[in-house]
Amino acid sequence: MVNNNFDNCTSFHIDNGAFMGRLVRLDKVVNTILSRHKYPRQISAVVAESTALGALLSSTIKYNGLFTLQTQSSGPVTMVVVDVTSEGRIRACANFKQEMLDKALEFRKSDETELLEAPHYMGNGHLAFTVDQGPNTDLYQGIVDLQGKTLSECALRYFKQSEQIETYLQLFLQAPADGQKEWKAAGILLQKLPDNGGKISEDAEALNEAWNEAVIFAQSLQAKEIFDNNLSSEEILTRLFHANNLQITASKDYQFGCRCSRDKLFNTLHAMGAKDIEDMCENNKITATCHFCGEIYSFDKGELLAH
Repeated sequence: MVNNNFDNCTSFHIDNGAFMGRLVRLDKVVNTILSRHKYPRQISAVVAESTALGALLSSTIKYNGLFTLQTQSSGPVTMVVVDVTSEGRIRACANFKQEMLDKALEFRKSDETELLEAPHYMGNGHLAFTVDQGPNTDLYQGIVDLQGKTLSECALRYFKQSEQIETYLQLFLQAPADGQKEWKAAGILLQKLPDNGGKISEDAEALNEAWNEAVIFAQSLQAKEIFDNNLSSEEILTRLFHANNLQITASKDYQFGCRCSRDKLFNTLHAMGAKDIEDMCENNKITATCHFCGEIYSFDKGELLAH
């Protein structure tokens, strides 16, 4: 049964438009992504939380194309990639080293069910955001070192260092427990708009007090609320900001969607030289598996060499 309270982003303004926010809640999207892989529990947790972060960050940008969140790091999780199209299709995957993960769990004396914060599995590295709007457009990229106790803290460093926009961001993760198989991931973001236009007060002190109050309300959000199947995003936000002139401005739905296709891969392989194709063949076939969705594509050497 589809739960309309999840797999969407709700955009809102509070305090007469001085602050904007986003609330993202994911259910089916993350479970579809994880069902395409057989990740260990710890890696699934990193991918699920990163997917929520990708959806949250992409929702703050107006773009027509592709938003990509990517991490590269030295720990057991060497890479995470999350793609979010402007139409709301999301895909994600990770690379990891099982031996390093086993050693890390052994070192921390953790069992297979215990989950640490994502940075513990990533180690040193960086977090990058890229917006690609297609040919004849400039590629936008932001990058920040992976420093922080949580993935939320790592992302906040980017806003503090690069965007210099006062931001509050918190991610939530619900792992399967007590026989459940479902994951859930969510996040809330608040930003102080660059020009409040005197909407609260031209007094900077009053504006800062209003911001601090809004952050305190956002911090009161608990996992049991954001993952409550019976609560809509509007109801959650009303609970938090009913005294702050809450205005719901938009809602966007998400679904899993991989952009791979047989035609795309065929055109790539067909454009290669005959020797390269020969070298890649095994039993006169080239077989490739999509790293995102697990789809397997097989091509005969003859069809690739035909002109």
